[in-house]
Amino acid sequence: MPKKNDDLPSTLERSEKHAQEIWQKTHDSAVDTYGEGERAHRTAFSALKHSYEKVGDHWEEKDEKGPSDQKAEGTRGSKGETKGGVDANSSKAHLLDVAKKLDVRGRSSMTKDELVDAIQKANNRETRKARS
Repeated sequence: MPKKNDDLPSTLERSEKHAQEIWQKTHDSAVDTYGEGERAHRTAFSALKHSYEKVGDHWEEKDEKGPSDQKAEGTRGSKGETKGGVDANSSKAHLLDVAKKLDVRGRSSMTKDELVDAIQKANNRETRKARS
């Protein structure tokens, strides 16, 4: 049974329809395979992150499809950390553009890893703001 839009995570409610469809279809399939719960959600977000990245309180389509971080490149149980929707595998120039959109201070002097962490913090802050 397809999920209803009111069952979507809030960040997807503020995202374009295609992102919502990717998450819904993958989640529904994962629920059929693994049952309802965290694993189904992780699977759905993993599929979403191949085509979308989190920018602020919503998801935007990436210029190039592919794994978004070291964790997404591996298999289940592989080492690495997820970066919460930040496309850590993108170029530093792209990360600087995203940081500019999010008004991250000090971005011009940050390393790529520092940009990823700062964008992740800014995304979390924007999501909290949108939820309140």
